[in-house]
Amino acid sequence: MAYTMSEVSEKTGLSPFTIRYYDKEGLIPFVERSQAGRRLFSDADLRRLELVCCLKNTGMSIAEIKKFISWEIEGDEDYALRLEMLEAHRKKVKKKIAVLEKNLSNVDGKIKTFREKSGKQEGKS
Repeated sequence: MAYTMSEVSEKTGLSPFTIRYYDKEGLIPFVERSQAGRRLFSDADLRRLELVCCLKNTGMSIAEIKKFISWEIEGDEDYALRLEMLEAHRKKVKKKIAVLEKNLSNVDGKIKTFREKSGKQEGKS
């Protein structure tokens, strides 16, 4: 099945500008074009775009994602490189999560303190 830019934008929540940028950067390298020159996205393109968003949303740079995608395009012999990159990225994400959990705990503590001082019950705003 082929999807238009607006359909992909709706499915992913990404703006057409962002999708075009990712395409120009080579992050979704096999996007076909209609006779009129409009991008036509496949299910495989959507899956790749989902991976790009996942990596980007977890803090991987566009340059690193581009390298990962280029290794993916080159074939199966680059599994070790991709695995190493993903494992290193996972460690960074886990550290970020730990920091966020600590910060959330601090925020929760402040909320509890202010609720106690204001006489509000938990869960009531």
